[in-house]
Amino acid sequence: MSQDTEVTKLIELVAAGDAEASNALFVVLYEELRWMAKNQMQRENPGNTLECTALVHEAWIKLVGSNQQIGWTNRQHFFATAAQAMRRILVDAARARRRQKRGGDMNRCELGSEDAVWQQDEELLELDEALLLLEQHDEQKALLVKLRYFAGLTNAQVAEQLQISTATAERYWVYAKAWLRSKMQCSDGE
Repeated sequence: MSQDTEVTKLIELVAAGDAEASNALFVVLYEELRWMAKNQMQRENPGNTLECTALVHEAWIKLVGSNQQIGWTNRQHFFATAAQAMRRILVDAARARRRQKRGGDMNRCELGSEDAVWQQDEELLELDEALLLLEQHDEQKALLVKLRYFAGLTNAQVAEQLQISTATAERYWVYAKAWLRSKMQCSDGE
């Protein structure tokens, strides 16, 4: 049985509520999830307290925990959903750090190099907002960005996932990056 077939079978069993299949699926996909998390964490500031392993585990809990409805149809759909879960976790962490930066009930103190972490958080939050707008404008290009940026897939892998040519994926990637940059620059001036 190929790994894709095995994963699809396990996904069906997880959707049916099989806890053992959930554990088996985690074991089968762990290294790939860890690679995705490592790829994503490379964009984060080195001072970030969230580590790859924690990101994988937190994403897994979001994916299969809380008795939520499992709707994955295959391996590619699962990884697209996993990339989305990791994105949400990182954006939520950035928002939490921004709340802390803004003070809340804490006393103000100068932190020097910590400003770089918050700057990176602001950029991630801007990207998230722009990506939501792109999703409303063109869902397929937004999915391509999620798979490229958050899952770390190549244009060829994304093309296979979206069932488009690699050349089309490359054109979409160029377009989406330019579109996102323009939206992110517009928000700077507003």
